[in-house]
Formats: sequence, structure tokens, C-alpha cells
Amino acid sequence: MKKIINDPATVVAESLRGLAAAHADLVRVAYDPDHVVRVDAPVAGKVAVISGGGSGHEPLHTGFVGAGMLDAAVPGPVFTSPTPDAAQAAISATTGDAGALLVVKNYTGDVLNFETAAELAAAEGLDVRSVVIDDDVAVADSTFTAGRRGVGGTVPLEKIVGAAAARGDGLDAVEALARRVVGQVRSIGVALSPPTVPHAGEPSFDLGADEIEFGIGIHGEPGRERIAAEPADALVERMVTAVVDDLPFGEGDEVLLLTNSMGATPPMETYLAHGIAERLLADRGIRVTRRLVGPYVTSLEMQGLSLTLLRLDDELTELWDAPVHTPSLRWGV
Repeated sequence: MKKIINDPATVVAESLRGLAAAHADLVRVAYDPDHVVRVDAPVAGKVAVISGGGSGHEPLHTGFVGAGMLDAAVPGPVFTSPTPDAAQAAISATTGDAGALLVVKNYTGDVLNFETAAELAAAEGLDVRSVVIDDDVAVADSTFTAGRRGVGGTVPLEKIVGAAAARGDGLDAVEALARRVVGQVRSIGVALSPPTVPHAGEPSFDLGADEIEFGIGIHGEPGRERIAAEPADALVERMVTAVVDDLPFGEGDEVLLLTNSMGATPPMETYLAHGIAERLLADRGIRVTRRLVGPYVTSLEMQGLSLTLLRLDDELTELWDAPVHTPSLRWGV
């Protein structure tokens, strides 16, 4: 195993130190327990939006802390949920009378630990709500989950609810909006190669040179099936069909399309796949009006790709377009 690290036991903390050095104008980082908050937190009168999960998926979530998106992110060890005390520390650092919304990916550890943190915060008199994202269409149940996994749909969810909180929406409205987004977003991922977790020192799973795992999870969990490698046109067609048929999306829908590299897929291949996906959606009468392409929800150095579709309306489009200024997502500032 070759990685640019010192010690697997300190890789998360050292990475956070680099984030703090690179983006001191946007975030501040606290350690033991680890959490990242926007530099001007807490923002008086604003609902705090907080998320987190295991490290190794950067820029999710720490790269999305800042104006117009997250008030705080709680990174756990690599592919491991953060502890309740870390989530509680993030809540305490960012939450005032307006309350907080926790955006939680549907992994058992994340759900349980963020729920515990919310209960501890409630005991301190804070109004804290949780919304669970479960956009993965690949499987109903899988390793680490009861029900569908939370994957690429987390990015538009955090952006949209972050914008709603920034414009002054109350906690009830922000929570309702988050649930609306969860109901309208779907994702699918594929892997061409496995990731290697630093403390494990070996690939998370075996995959033949001519095999693709279809429906992979962001921790290397198995998907729907293992298929023979196929050209991009056929693979993206398979992915688009899986996502479109699930909601289902239909003719006349306007959508946001996120074409996401899982970490090792280069921009050339990611854009190639995005172009195919846009064409296939147009053939179905589905209009892509907003798009995002790049490595936004990664799985260390996994070679792979995910597609996320969010059905848009005027309000969701306005909130997606609203200004955002974070280490890894910024426009309109």
C-alpha cells in the first residue's frame, strides 16, 4: 500500500490540520473531539445546518462548511461514524435559539450517534431535528444500513437546506424542505476498483480486471450485481435507467444531474460519462437544467462513478443557485 500519509492512526487529524491551514478564512477546526465549523459560527438568528460521517469521502462533509451550506461538519475515522460527543460539540458550537437541522446519511452508526447527540442537545434546551438521506437505488438493505444508503444526494440536500437557512427560513420550514428533497433525489454508483482503508492496508474487496461492481456503496459495500466491463455508453445507460425508473422520473421533468467521481476516476472519463447521461436523459424528455461534475462524494481512491438526479422546481432551483462559499463549493459570492 502506498499512500501519502504518516500514520493511519493520525491521518484524519493531520488532514484536518491541512484543511484549517488552507481555508482559515472559511472554517475553524477543533480537535478531540474533531469537528469543523464555519469561521463566523454561531450565526445569530439562523438555523444551523450540521452534517458528518466517516472520513474518506472528502470533500463531503468538511469541504462544504461555510456560508450558504453547512455550519458544521463532524468527521469520524475513515469509513467510521463520528461519536455522539463530537456531534454534540458541533451542535453546541453553532446552534442558538433558531435550532439546528442534522443531515444524516442512512448508515446505522451515523443515525444512532447523531440521534444520541440530538437528545443530549435537547437536554440542554436546544431544538435539534434530524433528516435522514437514503437516495441510493442499488439495494434496499446493505452492510451498515437498514434500508437504502445515503450517498451522492447528500450534496444537493446540504446545499439546498443550507441556502434556505441562510435566507432566514425557520426550523420547521428547513426540515420540511429537507424531507422534500430526500423524496425527490436518487443515486446509483459503480466501482471499477476498490479503495484501501489506511489502517487496513489492503483493498476493501476483490474485483477482477474485467469486472465492475454495479450499485456500489461509498464504503465499498457490494451492489446489485457484478457485471463484465462494458463500454461507457452501455454502462451509463444501465445507471441512468436504474435511477430514472426508481422515482420514477418522467418526460417533462427538470432535474439537477450530479456526475460524481468516486476518487480515482479522472475528469476526462467523468465528463465523458456526464455527456452520455445528459444525452440519455434528453432522449427520455428529461431536461437537465442544473449540473455538477467532479469528485464531490469520494471513496478514498476508488475508481468509479455515481450519478445523482434531483427533480427540481422553481424553489429548489433558486436555492441551488443561491450564493455559496465553502472550501469545495462556491459560486455567486
